[in-house]
Amino acid sequence: MTILVIGATGRVGRHVVDQLVKRGAGVRVLTRDPAKAEFPAGVDVAQADLLDIDALRVAFSGVSTLFLLNAVTGDEFTQAIITLNIAHEAGIDRVVYLSVLHADRAVNVPHFAVKSGAERMLEQMGFGATILRPSYFIDNERMIKDVILQHGVYPMPIGSKGIAMVDARDIAEVAAIELIRRDQAPTKLPSQTINLVGPDTLTGADVASIWSDALARPIAYGGDDPSGFEQNMATFMPKWMAYEMRLMAERYVSDGMIPDEGDVERLIGILGRPLHSYRDFAKGIVAAA
Repeated sequence: MTILVIGATGRVGRHVVDQLVKRGAGVRVLTRDPAKAEFPAGVDVAQADLLDIDALRVAFSGVSTLFLLNAVTGDEFTQAIITLNIAHEAGIDRVVYLSVLHADRAVNVPHFAVKSGAERMLEQMGFGATILRPSYFIDNERMIKDVILQHGVYPMPIGSKGIAMVDARDIAEVAAIELIRRDQAPTKLPSQTINLVGPDTLTGADVASIWSDALARPIAYGGDDPSGFEQNMATFMPKWMAYEMRLMAERYVSDGMIPDEGDVERLIGILGRPLHSYRDFAKGIVAAA
């Protein structure tokens, strides 16, 4: 049948679509504006907003399995609740949900609290779900690359506990593998959680050192200052979003995002290849500069 991908135009979702198409799956994507989206040939496109109940019901018609990625918005939780309710109403019980690592711990961070709530919905409403819990995205670093390249500072306050940053391509490929596994199963499979992490757990100083090596000149770590980071972010994004980023950064500094024992080996086993590394990401940015 058809796998519906919600969040198909973002950094992870577009890779999920490509991986599903590559594996011969029937794919439908949901987007608010099909004219602005480009998808591989054969992909069915449904136009809908996650708050448009009628359009969602049409989009879910004939769908067997759901990939749900909710963007970080002010009404993210409402979107998640409605989407899962409509999926349940449509008889869909096979879901791959993109959560976040340690969603159940960082309850004061809105984005994390939303994911934790959605995880509880999936459990209590009887879905057969794979909960994917990614760490901080390596791809997020693209928004600060100019600061690194032009000013010689790594500005993200990620602290000294360590973060196992993960590549969006690794997230997407695991998601596609799980979607197809659930979609092709003769009956609903038991739920499970997979932590999505990178191969290396890095501190702020570690990341600055990687950039120093890649650029062959010193790059300094900007330090552990979530408050100052919020002020900088608020100059070009909504203040509520900058504040949320501050709250996440405070968690990075206090707790890090450290894999559980066996997480890296489990992912290598699922993918059948090594994980993409932060060092290779930095080298790629420098080569393209």
